[in-house]
Amino acid sequence: MAKTALILEGGGYRGIYTGGVLDVLLENGIDQFSSVWGVSAGAMNGGNYVARQHGRTMRVMLAFRDDPRLMSIYSLVKNGNITNPEFMYDEIQNRLDPFDNETFNTSPLPLYVVATDVVFGGPAYLRVAHMPEDLPKVQASASLPGISQIVEVDGMRLLDGGTADSVPFAVALGLDDAKAPEGYEPADQAVVVLTQHRAYQKPLDCEKLAIRTHRYDKFPYYLDALKTRGQRYNNQREQLFELEKQGKLLVIAPEKPVTVSVAEKDGAPLLDLYFQGRNQTLARLDEIRAFISA
Repeated sequence: MAKTALILEGGGYRGIYTGGVLDVLLENGIDQFSSVWGVSAGAMNGGNYVARQHGRTMRVMLAFRDDPRLMSIYSLVKNGNITNPEFMYDEIQNRLDPFDNETFNTSPLPLYVVATDVVFGGPAYLRVAHMPEDLPKVQASASLPGISQIVEVDGMRLLDGGTADSVPFAVALGLDDAKAPEGYEPADQAVVVLTQHRAYQKPLDCEKLAIRTHRYDKFPYYLDALKTRGQRYNNQREQLFELEKQGKLLVIAPEKPVTVSVAEKDGAPLLDLYFQGRNQTLARLDEIRAFISA
């Protein structure tokens, strides 16, 4: 049987779509992946999937979507993070909707998350091997530029992985000289979950606000990564859909433009997007099973 990676794009609250996809996979015993790769919100989704915490992504996003303790301008002014790290990575993680560290740590399914190295401007591919010790790697992957503090992990200064590699199929498949983590064996194929519809094109100036903060003027390589993100993302999607035509990737993506914002406060569109993910995956269960077992 071919080795199949599971790759999860980020996108803030758009990640509830991915939550719907993964819940259906868990409900139907589809867990025969060789590795899971997550970026930003996809890193959080990946952790919940490996820990087999059905519904956790949906619960957290709906319960705390408008809670100022999670995300607020006050938090940004107070500590430089629009998302309150203490509330997100301690209060929720350990008490309000506890992460299942034990199941995660005993799972044979490895999780890798993507962050961006602020010094060098390139991707950092990090193995999340043990929780809660490796939680800062997930936090780094989900720390958006301009509105989050830099997270230090193993001597690296890191921010949101989407800047360097939004959909890490190349590293997962061993393509294009991508630098995989030590000991990683490339997959033969991958299931990819996107959080934007297939025709989506990212604006070329998508990171202009982060650039205008001047927080990264001392990091020229990172500034270049911010300036070129839109074009690199669009080029990446072209390659992704070409590999899909070749049968190397199975892509699951929203069927229509996604109106949910990165920091959505309204519960109705969030719940609708969750069920879009569920329904699309239910309709393709046989296809997904056949692809994995090929």
